[in-house]
Amino acid sequence: MTALTQHDQRNVIHVQLAQNLLFQDLSTDDRAELEGLLTVVDGNKGELLVHQGVREMAQYFIVDGVLKRVVTSPEGKEMILRFAAERDMETSYAAWRLGTPTPYSIVCVTKARVASLPMEQWVDFLERRPRAKQLFEYHVMEVMSEVMAHAITLHLLDAPGRVHRFLRKHPDLVDRIPQKQLASHLNLSAETLSRLRHRGVI
Repeated sequence: MTALTQHDQRNVIHVQLAQNLLFQDLSTDDRAELEGLLTVVDGNKGELLVHQGVREMAQYFIVDGVLKRVVTSPEGKEMILRFAAERDMETSYAAWRLGTPTPYSIVCVTKARVASLPMEQWVDFLERRPRAKQLFEYHVMEVMSEVMAHAITLHLLDAPGRVHRFLRKHPDLVDRIPQKQLASHLNLSAETLSRLRHRGVI
């Protein structure tokens, strides 16, 4: 973990962050203030950034790589809720607002780089910028809606339908996610996903 202002690639990261959906409507001064609060974290494939059940939360801006949200049952069964990549973000904001532990883990699917800050600092930053707060909360609701729609899809669509929907929604991620994890996300066996690929469904 390295403060962004001290990072040897800070100029490159600065450019990458400018493309993040949450940075695009910030003024130059606001971006500078936020970047002064950020820490850069480089995670390896499979590394946990957030453990399910913790109360110490942070806001993450994805600079490079792919992350996933994962819920784990007491029996150890996992369900992948969503994937996110560059220009997107990950957060436990809703849990922080509700005063509950974070309900999922955030894990690196690939080698990934994120810029993060403690949730308290992020909320303080937003409270002084009503428009930025509104846009952020809207995106949080979009993500929650996306996760809910995915859960419904698992029950209503057949295997080809689930694959088609993911391809339509996330064409940029299909070839970046390990097929075993993509199959798990779609509640398919790896063999079924492979068969659909060979048939040209994906």
